Order: sequence, then structure tokens, then C-alpha cells
Amino acid sequence: MLEPGISLEQKRVVRRDDCITFLGADVRPSLATPAMIKWMEFCCRDAIFPHLEEGNDSVGVKVSVSHVAATPMGQQVTYAATVAEVDGRRVRFAVEASAGTEVVGKGTHERFVVDVKRFAARLRKKFG
Repeated sequence: MLEPGISLEQKRVVRRDDCITFLGADVRPSLATPAMIKWMEFCCRDAIFPHLEEGNDSVGVKVSVSHVAATPMGQQVTYAATVAEVDGRRVRFAVEASAGTEVVGKGTHERFVVDVKRFAARLRKKFG
């Protein structure tokens, strides 16, 4: 059963494919905002997945996140997700990314619980 307070933390090391590299040779590769958001979303999904009925999963529908500090490649980031609200099939999370004691990102993320078979059928119908 989904309820506020469900939470999860996941630790990941910043890899090259998580980084921006376009600022030139003088700037060390660092965590890109889209990669940070991706790992926040995975953390949210993984937090609630064990609490869902068989055949259900969740998809992201809204992100409101600030990326407030740079994190160099090779540093470990802790991603934290906590269910803040459940409204039917909509689940709102508080999310945070931190490296050591420094918060590098925070905000909210919403996911929608879906029946995987129905979701797949809608996609097949829409995209052939």
C-alpha cells in the first residue's frame, strides 16, 4: 500500500556518461542536471515499486528540481526520495541529491501508477 513516508536512498558514483563535458578542457566533467534528475526518478520508482500491486509500475509525469551545486566525476552522490503525498494513482515525492554533506539538488517529482499491460496496449495503439 502506498502511503506518505515511504522512502529510499541510493548511492551512485558520477560516471562520465552522467557528466557535462562541453565547457572545455579547463573544466572538470561534472554531474549534468538531466542525469541527476534521471537518478532521482529511478530512486522514486524503486522506493514505491515493492508497494505496488503485481502488474503495476510507475511513470514520471512532473519534475520540479533545482541543481544547486556541481559534483565532479568520480564523486559519490546519495539520491533520496520520500513519498510526500498519495492521491489515487498520483504519487508526489520530495527528492534530494547530496554529495557528502553538500546538497547538490532538491525538489519534487510526481509519478503515476500504471497497469503495465494497459499502458503497453495504449502505446501499441498509438504508435503501431
